[in-house]
Amino acid sequence: MKTAIIGLPMTGKTSLFTILTGASQESRAGSMSVRTGVAKVPDPRLEELAKLFDPPKVTYATVEYLDCPSISKESLRDPGFLAGLRVADAFAHVLRVFPDETVPHEHGSIDPVRDLNEVDTELILSDLVVIEKRLERLEKDRKKQRSAEIDQEIDLLTKAKELLEQDQPLRNLELNAEDEKRIRGFQFLSQKPMLCVLNLGEADASHLREKEEEFRNGPLAGRKQTEVAAICGKIEAELAELPVADQRDYLGSYGLHESGLERLIEASYRLLGLMSFLTAGETEVRAWTVPLNSKAPAAAGAIHSDFEKKFIRAEVVNWKNLVDLKGYPGVREKGLLRLEGKEYIVKDGDVLVIRHS
Repeated sequence: MKTAIIGLPMTGKTSLFTILTGASQESRAGSMSVRTGVAKVPDPRLEELAKLFDPPKVTYATVEYLDCPSISKESLRDPGFLAGLRVADAFAHVLRVFPDETVPHEHGSIDPVRDLNEVDTELILSDLVVIEKRLERLEKDRKKQRSAEIDQEIDLLTKAKELLEQDQPLRNLELNAEDEKRIRGFQFLSQKPMLCVLNLGEADASHLREKEEEFRNGPLAGRKQTEVAAICGKIEAELAELPVADQRDYLGSYGLHESGLERLIEASYRLLGLMSFLTAGETEVRAWTVPLNSKAPAAAGAIHSDFEKKFIRAEVVNWKNLVDLKGYPGVREKGLLRLEGKEYIVKDGDVLVIRHS
């Protein structure tokens, strides 16, 4: 999963990237380059399984974050910047909610809804330029030869253009499976799923869930492929400086039960329709990320492509049962280790042992 962190200047984008990935803090002023960092997905289930099996290796799922320059008309004309945005699976749009007179907002006031709409408009305009150029080319091609494929692409892009001209992102575009394939190669920016990250001040730190619901049921109501996660950048920065053993107590002092990273991952998984299944044994305990409703062969393919091709059966048990009953012999004895075939829908938290030819 590759997520681009975007937004206007002075919203806390680069600070968030540094907190999430542990990358060194550096100034982004005037730079159009995109920095890449990797964050480990926190997963207490892996920790419990690791205690049980004591393997030499514990492998967490990861999220790749891209630290992007501020969104503007100028940056969206830069080919390198655009290329960095297009490879992302989703955007995390950092919206400034925190007040700070020492950090001026470029518009002179704090208004996250205005900022959200401004960035969406820039993405829409960028996509509109791409579509207009492509339609010009297709019309020239159609004059040279008639083709059903060309006609279908023109119809699809015309429909997309009309939506953009109504100032609506392509996330709202209704597509059948064939049109989805046809449009995928364009990697339109306003079509990418959007996670709105509310960067709140310390005074609001104990009300993160309430702020999310307020935004979800207000400005984001009815917006497709859009999620929200609230964090407090100041607290996250302080948390990152503490030993792991002290972090839970520090969060608890603000009435929080999870870190900003955990909140962002949880929201990102919901947004993209993802989940994790696990593998566990004496050599390794590991989390694997797959789409929701994946069948067992597809999950096996996440481990190795040959496992999907040569899949026979999967031994399946819930991770909690495996921990509570002290391993595979215990769950076998209780009849909780099941054999499942090719049609089995893998569930979040399943531990799989793949049988293949």
